[in-house]
Amino acid sequence: MSMKLVILLGDGMADHPIEKLGGKTPLEVAETPNMDRIAREGRGGLATTVPAGMPPGSDVANLSVMGYDPKRYYSGRAPLEAAAMGVALGPQDVAFRCNLVNVDLEKRIMVDYSAGHISSEEGSELIASLQKAQPETKLYPGVSYRNLLVQDENDGLAADCTPPHDISGQPIDGHLPKGDGSAPLREMMLESIPVLADHPVNLRRAREGKRPANMIWLWGQGKAPSMPRFRELWGIEGAVISAVDLLKGMGVYAGLEVIDVPGATGVLDTNYEGKVAACLDALDCVDFVYLHVEAPDEMGHDGDLDKKIEAIRRFDARVVGPVLAGLEKSGHDWRVMVLPDHPTPIALRTHTAEAVPFAMMGSLIEPDGMEAFSEREGARGGCGKVEGWRLMGILSEKVS
Repeated sequence: MSMKLVILLGDGMADHPIEKLGGKTPLEVAETPNMDRIAREGRGGLATTVPAGMPPGSDVANLSVMGYDPKRYYSGRAPLEAAAMGVALGPQDVAFRCNLVNVDLEKRIMVDYSAGHISSEEGSELIASLQKAQPETKLYPGVSYRNLLVQDENDGLAADCTPPHDISGQPIDGHLPKGDGSAPLREMMLESIPVLADHPVNLRRAREGKRPANMIWLWGQGKAPSMPRFRELWGIEGAVISAVDLLKGMGVYAGLEVIDVPGATGVLDTNYEGKVAACLDALDCVDFVYLHVEAPDEMGHDGDLDKKIEAIRRFDARVVGPVLAGLEKSGHDWRVMVLPDHPTPIALRTHTAEAVPFAMMGSLIEPDGMEAFSEREGARGGCGKVEGWRLMGILSEKVS
């Protein structure tokens, strides 16, 4: 009988010690009996998911956790999202992430990288209007604020573009695209302002007290990656479950089954139960599932400590616990690993590249003395500090 392997990833769960929490982290104060159980009954350590010199994005970090060395296979965030959206890239095409953002246009400050987590339906209307106003562009609507621009013939590939979630509350002028090929990108971004200013979607959002999407922000560009199938690397078939196109696109390129779950939103109200059910059902057909939950990261970007703690609690109670229960009833040999992809510290409201804790339990895995799941306990784990892309090998090898 084959071994069933599951990775449960709470995006951005790791953090720094916070004075308001008595010097503890959100992971240390959140109610997480199921992750704590995995740590107590299993093995763990710290994983460096972002290689030195690479940007600490969810793209690099999740690619690493999925078992791909980012130094070899990473080519940019947007091409991965293009794959999830069914947008085929030619050999010279460059894909850009196109955020709908909210900017204080008078003070020229980045207020909200997500335009108040605008709905996909509203975002699609805005992208359609931008496409009509700039017919020479190739714009594609995505999920919520996350949309796509495709440029021909390497246009803008070498430009220096800043992720908008890195500059929350900061002036935008020093962070607009710069360097080779950046001028047309800046022009597109600034030309979006008058198109969006009086759009019915934004006027309605303003009346409802919501933040309007009053500008686009281009970043995360790259060309289509060349990467082997997951089966070629690890010898098993698998599936990925996530609300966000980034993870779905990784799944497409990796040859994993991409499972869409109705009601999976990427924020605090996501369909946790639907994701769990999809995971356990998938294990009837494949031997590996990568289940990703975005909510802790979004709360970290928002700088909302209470909601980040709640996102971690919900991940533990509504994902980790039920998946463990399902595996224990399955009759299969199994192993489960839990971890964040990177820290998203509340104080910084963006990602950092520090190592993250991981813990795994299941068949043939003996406890190593960890007492709970946290950054501090991860440093005590028996696996020590490992490169993130080696986690799949650790999860699948014989450990005793």
